Amino acid sequence: MEIIDASYLISSPSVDMCPEPNQPEYAFIGRSNVGKSSLINMICNKKEVAKVSSSPGKTQMINHFVIKSNDKKEWYLVDLPGYGFAKVSQQQRKQWQKMIEGYIRTRTNLMNLFVLIDSRVAPQGLDLKFIDQLGEWQIPFAMVFTKADKITQKEVAKNVKNFIDALSESWEEIPPYFVTSAVKHLGCKQIRNFIGTINEEFYHKKEQGLI
Repeated sequence: MEIIDASYLISSPSVDMCPEPNQPEYAFIGRSNVGKSSLINMICNKKEVAKVSSSPGKTQMINHFVIKSNDKKEWYLVDLPGYGFAKVSQQQRKQWQKMIEGYIRTRTNLMNLFVLIDSRVAPQGLDLKFIDQLGEWQIPFAMVFTKADKITQKEVAKNVKNFIDALSESWEEIPPYFVTSAVKHLGCKQIRNFIGTINEEFYHKKEQGLI
């Protein structure tokens, strides 16, 4: 699947204010400063679809983008606020957490949540805890290890393996995962094809009146 166009649609402070859930939707989330905006721009093949910032916590609402692909299908890409460190008040963090949980658990057209993980570091408890929570909520998701160009391939492989090993302690089956680099476009094709396959299933069910 190739991306023909990507454009900003709307920023919503809560899930009930999001666009009508009539198209397949894919959301991206991760700890602050994990490279989320750069990854989104890579997937969309368009600079500054999502605003890149060196300061954590810049994404503060549920941001929808309309994506058009070469299979003549349209779908939504969603940029969610990061979890973890951000220079905001405790009250603001709680509001973000409530907004994110409300979106993840009730958005009916959310086909997959991409959880971004920094490939440069050892397994982080915050990431593992968040993923375990998604399992309890039965949310479909895939992991995306980012910034793989910043260290050697050997170091990336080691960190990814350590994360998978840590996850295996509580998961019988490991969810899908991708290793990416926004600089080298590593993993871009694989993520697009992953989305394309799910889109085909969505529209097939829609044509049959199952959705």
